[in-house]
Amino acid sequence: MPIFLTLILLVTGAFGFRYYLKRQTRTKLLTAPLSHHQRVIIAGQVPLIQKLPFELHRKLEGKINVFLHQIEFVGCNGLDVTEEMQLSIAAQACLLVVNRDTWYKHLQTILIYPDAFKSRGKNRDGYVVTERETVRTGESWSRGPVVLSWAHSKQGAMNDTDGHNVVLHEFAHQIDDLSGHTNGAPVLTRGHSLFDWERVFVNAFERHVQNIERGRKTVIDAYGAEGPEEFFAVSVEVFFEKPAALKRAEPKIYDQLSEFFRLDPMNWQ
Repeated sequence: MPIFLTLILLVTGAFGFRYYLKRQTRTKLLTAPLSHHQRVIIAGQVPLIQKLPFELHRKLEGKINVFLHQIEFVGCNGLDVTEEMQLSIAAQACLLVVNRDTWYKHLQTILIYPDAFKSRGKNRDGYVVTERETVRTGESWSRGPVVLSWAHSKQGAMNDTDGHNVVLHEFAHQIDDLSGHTNGAPVLTRGHSLFDWERVFVNAFERHVQNIERGRKTVIDAYGAEGPEEFFAVSVEVFFEKPAALKRAEPKIYDQLSEFFRLDPMNWQ
């Protein structure tokens, strides 16, 4: 057998075996329960998880295992990353995908700052490019990383009824970006009408912008008026933390998100 062909077969076999081991590891992690110690931490850090229907807890734990195996948590500005931080963030990120096949397949790293952090961005207006520095509590980059303020992440998780949660917000952006664009139009499951999604979200976004411009109080945070992608992300925050209020104010948005996540948090105990 020619040497070149032999090398091709060896390389192909090596990649195939590596893929097999990776799948075996993932399957094992998905079926493994969390320890009692981990469950206690999550219950204390993320009260929202306790409302999740019992039959979904095992699925959530498996996905948390995969998330922790996949993601590197990096502390910034001298922050020491703790097990509490990792489990809190992992539990919230996996809550968004607990009943979906969607996964954060491109995400490898989460950067955690002690508090709000400075971020430098560029704005382009024709040929004019300007840079500005803003203070943020979270950022989501296409294909990662996700950047979080721990102070705001912890507060957002502990208060699960105010409709503000920076971890849910940034991971909603990660899910949105799986379509190739962060634009408020994520990849839908089979049978979920893209036409209905766009009609509902475009109409609600335009109405939201008008309400904010007129100074009206809205259930969905005013930041959603920044663009369709932000409207989607803040709607996700409210969907999980103030579902009854969202259902009253924007029933079609609630129904679309309920179909998207295959969850109905308004009826969680």
